[in-house]
Amino acid sequence: MVVVPLTKTVANADKTYAVGADSSSWIGMAAAATLAASGVLLVAGKRRAGLLTALSGAALAMIDQHEVVGKWWSALPDYLDGIQDVLGRAQATVEDLSAQGEKLRRVLSK
Repeated sequence: MVVVPLTKTVANADKTYAVGADSSSWIGMAAAATLAASGVLLVAGKRRAGLLTALSGAALAMIDQHEVVGKWWSALPDYLDGIQDVLGRAQATVEDLSAQGEKLRRVLSK
């Protein structure tokens, strides 16, 4: 059995730094490969396998980009409040148009 170290140190001009596999880059590559595989499965007509693979790829991508996901999660209530406000205004407009349409029908029916 051969054991390969994931990182090794290299000395260069009185500096020692780590060279090798970064766990974040491996997770990112795995997420990209999983999402690409899900696309191939979906195009091939294997919907269930493609969707499951896409979900696992999305989960890997979220693990890789946890800072971005945290920012989005923090901003989500503001976006939902804005969407709720827009939907409330749209509902009020539709109710107003409905009331005006009813008045117009009553006037025209006389």
